[in-house]
Amino acid sequence: MTTTELTLNLLITDDEEGMRLGARRALERFAPTFQDLDKHVIYRVDTAATGEEAIEKLRAQSFDILLLDYKLPGLSGIEVLGVIQEMNLDLHVVMMTAYASLETAIFATKKGAFDFLAKPFTPEELRASVRGATRSHILLAQARQMAEEKRRMRFEFISVLSHELKSPIAAVEGYLELMRSGSIQDEATMQRVIERSLIRLGGMRKLIFDLLDLTRIESGTKARHIETLNLRDLIQSTIELLELQAQERGIAIAVNAPDAPLYDADKGELDIVLNNLVSNAIKYNRQGGRVDIDVKMSDDAVQISVADTGIGLTPDEEAKLFGEFVRIKNAKTRNIEGSGLGLSTVRKIVQLYNGDIRVDSTPDVGSTFIITLPRTASHSDDGDETPPNPKEVHP
Repeated sequence: MTTTELTLNLLITDDEEGMRLGARRALERFAPTFQDLDKHVIYRVDTAATGEEAIEKLRAQSFDILLLDYKLPGLSGIEVLGVIQEMNLDLHVVMMTAYASLETAIFATKKGAFDFLAKPFTPEELRASVRGATRSHILLAQARQMAEEKRRMRFEFISVLSHELKSPIAAVEGYLELMRSGSIQDEATMQRVIERSLIRLGGMRKLIFDLLDLTRIESGTKARHIETLNLRDLIQSTIELLELQAQERGIAIAVNAPDAPLYDADKGELDIVLNNLVSNAIKYNRQGGRVDIDVKMSDDAVQISVADTGIGLTPDEEAKLFGEFVRIKNAKTRNIEGSGLGLSTVRKIVQLYNGDIRVDSTPDVGSTFIITLPRTASHSDDGDETPPNPKEVHP
């Protein structure tokens, strides 16, 4: 694994010139690598002889680590810590002192010191302390970055959700206003308005339900009930659920599977996967088309494929297909309702089983979605080889 280089600014504050120079020499040649954090660190070292000089330098530029003598002329090390707290600096402080005691260590820690280094110390001890401060600095920076990314994603998620709900809500409000105003005079028009309202409400309902499924899966709060399932029976249940939808478009559905293909999984999760894939195969198919569902079993994996004879996808459309709130919009799909969350949820469920999902598609020919699931019980929420007791419910 290649590591990225990180330069940290380090300030040594001590009234003894020999201590400042010795520490500087030890750290300027020190360049630790943190393989687990993908970082190679070098230090840009500066020095200060007094607490006042240290404060000036901290105000003038940004430092990441401060080596601070406990006993300084003028402002003491503890007083410098107090100023640092008032300045609200993002700084790891290693306190150095020849008067080491448990009491001074506790007091300095309460004031914000990260570590405590007793004089005299060896270059190895100094580097070990700085290494610890550096690791903590990197981890905190990564945690802040992740928190910021989470806030950004939440804002983006809410923005997209608001946009997705705004249009159907406005449409239903418009239909209801027409009905309230009495401007609809004939029964046929009234029925069309009611039907359109129900379609819009159904789309919002699916969006909310898909969102709930996705949220529960991502948060890990959805209870999982792992049991041995007959995949052919699950597929048949899915077909029965979507039978009316297929009949309305004249679409034939065929299943090619062993008599009893067994797999250990959560029934609710596989229902979501199959319902999404088969429903999409019907919705994005041509009138009078066909859907083929195949199950293949091997010693180490089960493969489920759902193929349609529909509108197909371009390579660019395939590349973004599994993103959240992604709906392929073109002249052929503009009248097809969808939440844009279904395939994203399918992929996350497949990943729970350490599986894989891919799509092979040709425009105007059709698409085939292929799921491969390992037959070893390697579900990502626990490491047991044995499925849990069906009577047990895990939060």
